[in-house]
Amino acid sequence: MTRLGMVIDLKRCILCESCSTACKSEKATPPDIFYRRVLNVEIGKYPFTKNIILPVQCMHCKDPPCLKACPSGAISQRSDGIVLIDENKCVGCRLCITECPYGAISFYEDIRGYYPGYMTPYEEVGYKRHKVGVVGKCDFCAERLDMGWKPACVQTCPTEAIHIGDLDDPNSEVSKLIKERRGWLRLYEEYNTDPSVYYLL
Repeated sequence: MTRLGMVIDLKRCILCESCSTACKSEKATPPDIFYRRVLNVEIGKYPFTKNIILPVQCMHCKDPPCLKACPSGAISQRSDGIVLIDENKCVGCRLCITECPYGAISFYEDIRGYYPGYMTPYEEVGYKRHKVGVVGKCDFCAERLDMGWKPACVQTCPTEAIHIGDLDDPNSEVSKLIKERRGWLRLYEEYNTDPSVYYLL
C-alpha cells in the first residue's frame, strides 16, 4: 500500500509564498480562490508566544470528513490516499466546506478576472477548467504525480521546505524526515481525521 503525504519544514519556510503562487498558476484559480495559503500565526499564551509561518492546504485525511458529507459522490479517495473532487458531480451544496476542519475547500461563486471587464489570455484559457457553483481544493497535483512530476508547490519552493512521498514506506524521504526531526505536528488531530500533512518544527 502507498499513502502519499506531505512534509513541510517550518524552519525552512521563509513566507515567500512561492508555493501559493505556483499552485494558483498550475490550477488557474480565479481571484479569492486559493488552494494553498501561507499564514503567519501566533501560537502559545502570553507572555510566551511566538509567530510561526504555516502553509496550509487540503490535508488529504485518511478519514476525510468531506467525503462522508458529500451527498452526490463528487468526492472520492484514491488508493494512494489523495482526496479528489469531481466538479461534474458536485451539486454545490457546500456540506464538504462545513465539515472540513481545515478550511481547505473553496466554492466557485463566480469566475471573473483580476482586471474589471477584462481577462488575460491565460485567464481565458485557464478558467475554462472550472465551473460556477461547485467546489474545489488541492489535489496534491495528482495529474503531475501521475506523470512522474512533483506537485507545483514542491517543485517551486526555493528553500526545499516541502516534500511529498509515501508515508507507509519507512525508507521514503518523508518518513525519514518525520523520524529524524521528531519535533513535528499535524493540525487538529483531535478530530481524528488522520491528516497526511506533517509540519516539522
